[in-house]
Amino acid sequence: MENISPALLNWFYANHRILPFRSDPTPYHVWLSEIMLQQTRVSAALPYYERFLAALPDIPALAACEEEKLHKLWEGLGYYSRVRNLQKRPRRSSVSSMAVSCPPTTTLSAPCPASGTIRQGPSLPSASGLPVPAVDGNVLRVFSRLYNDDGLITDPKVKRAFTARVMEHQPPAAPGDYNQALMELGALVCVPNGAPLCEQCPLAHLCQARAAGTALSLPRKAAPKARRIEPVTLAVVRSPAGVLLQQRPEKGLLAGLWQPVLWENETLTPDEARARLAALGVTCTPDAAKALRPAKHIFSHIEWQMQGYLFAADTQPAPAGCVWASPEQLAAEYTLPGAFKAYKKLLAAAL
Repeated sequence: MENISPALLNWFYANHRILPFRSDPTPYHVWLSEIMLQQTRVSAALPYYERFLAALPDIPALAACEEEKLHKLWEGLGYYSRVRNLQKRPRRSSVSSMAVSCPPTTTLSAPCPASGTIRQGPSLPSASGLPVPAVDGNVLRVFSRLYNDDGLITDPKVKRAFTARVMEHQPPAAPGDYNQALMELGALVCVPNGAPLCEQCPLAHLCQARAAGTALSLPRKAAPKARRIEPVTLAVVRSPAGVLLQQRPEKGLLAGLWQPVLWENETLTPDEARARLAALGVTCTPDAAKALRPAKHIFSHIEWQMQGYLFAADTQPAPAGCVWASPEQLAAEYTLPGAFKAYKKLLAAAL
């Protein structure tokens, strides 16, 4: 196949989106954007990116940030392991080794828990001009269609083969622009979950899947594993001191975040939930519990089917691992993940 970079770059220079991490492509900015954009649309991530940088403008600020504040800055963006891992590396490394005033050579290319091998590539050419391939989901989709290749893109051997093809076309003079152009083409034209916009594609005349009529069947992915359905019972407990929040364990799903008191893999009646609260040391008033609207939340491998009850309590000490959160604290300090979006307004209103 003829080299795709001339046509691709011409299209990119004329059609690319104006994004803040492109306008100011320092290594820290590009690295942060890549972590945020994992499994997240650009339009959804941009407000978080701007808020995050306003609060933590550089690596030293990120390394020194308290975990609760870090979680609050990320609240609503999801996949919270990304932000926890984002902070691990600066804390493990000396600040000088992560300094963003110098173009990275080995700094950002070293193993980083906040990004895997696929997402790690773009920061190097984008921020420093190093010829490192960027092979994310968008690029895999573009190349599977371009070559009409039905290889299983979740197979490491197939990924390596695609990476080699990406490198074959990479222009030595503009590796960063080339990588961004591929990702932009996949985001705007060779789109997922629908028909590609071939009439807008600068590579349409080269695309073998378009010629064969197979574009909609590519790329080929492994069949997703069936999600495990879990019943969850939660209790929204209010008192004059605020609403009762419970911190999740430091490891596992939604690690370290806050939630209403809940019981996973259990379907409880109102009386059973009241008794469980009493066992924790929270005595609720004898008023009838109000049943809340059922809700569900889908994680990558689990689906929570939630039912909840609203309880009232007098002022009393919070149990271990719990706090009574005021409206101000709920808004500014404690991070409630999106799993509880259906109950978040109720939590604030209950106060």
